[in-house]
Amino acid sequence: MKSIILAAGEGTRLRPLTNEIPKALVSFHGRSLLDYQIETLHSCEINNIVVVCGYRGDKILRKDIKLIENKEYLKTNMLYSLFCAEDEMNSDLIISYGDIVYSKEILMSLIMSKAPYAITVDLLWRELWEMRMSDPLMDAESLKMNDKGYIVELGKQPESFDDIQGQYMGLIKIAFPFVKKIISFYHSLIEKSDYKQKILNMHMTDFLQLSIDAGFPLFGVPVYGGWVEIDSISDLKLPLNGVKWVE
Repeated sequence: MKSIILAAGEGTRLRPLTNEIPKALVSFHGRSLLDYQIETLHSCEINNIVVVCGYRGDKILRKDIKLIENKEYLKTNMLYSLFCAEDEMNSDLIISYGDIVYSKEILMSLIMSKAPYAITVDLLWRELWEMRMSDPLMDAESLKMNDKGYIVELGKQPESFDDIQGQYMGLIKIAFPFVKKIISFYHSLIEKSDYKQKILNMHMTDFLQLSIDAGFPLFGVPVYGGWVEIDSISDLKLPLNGVKWVE
């Protein structure tokens, strides 16, 4: 199994901390976001780690990872960053955003899921969002599942809490036979004239929704807290929320 961490963005909401370093190297409770992720991956015996960098990627100096550069990071988004590493998509994959910190238990629950295409879904998301902001609905995204646990909708602006059965974390698993299908689907979108430009700035949730609409079953692995997202200076004051540093 291989991990691809998407860490190309500027992290403008973390200025001035990101004036000279990428967002993934910002310190949270004494360790960088990237350090947390890598050590959690190692604890689950995932040692083949690729980091897609962009802004200040030269500051990422770890020797136990492979760096791939998104040279277009200023005008692209997560999906484009992922496919900068397309040549590395040749095994079972764990794909993660570079600004999250999560527990070993969460990662293991995703790895152990029998679904070939899955995301983790935090059913206790509201506790975290209420620590981060006064109105969780202003930032949270919709997520709806059917009675078998498969995602039917995600990534939209919710009208009420009824539209949010859980929260997408930015953590994805794709088993290798399914990876080929996802790559082919991505290229099928690029070939469509109305998607050529859209694909550059497409959010990951938009792509996941398009794949669902195209008939790819995306399973929601339930988790119950145990992670944080660091998107702003105020987020750095959050507790570790059950995440333990793995030695």
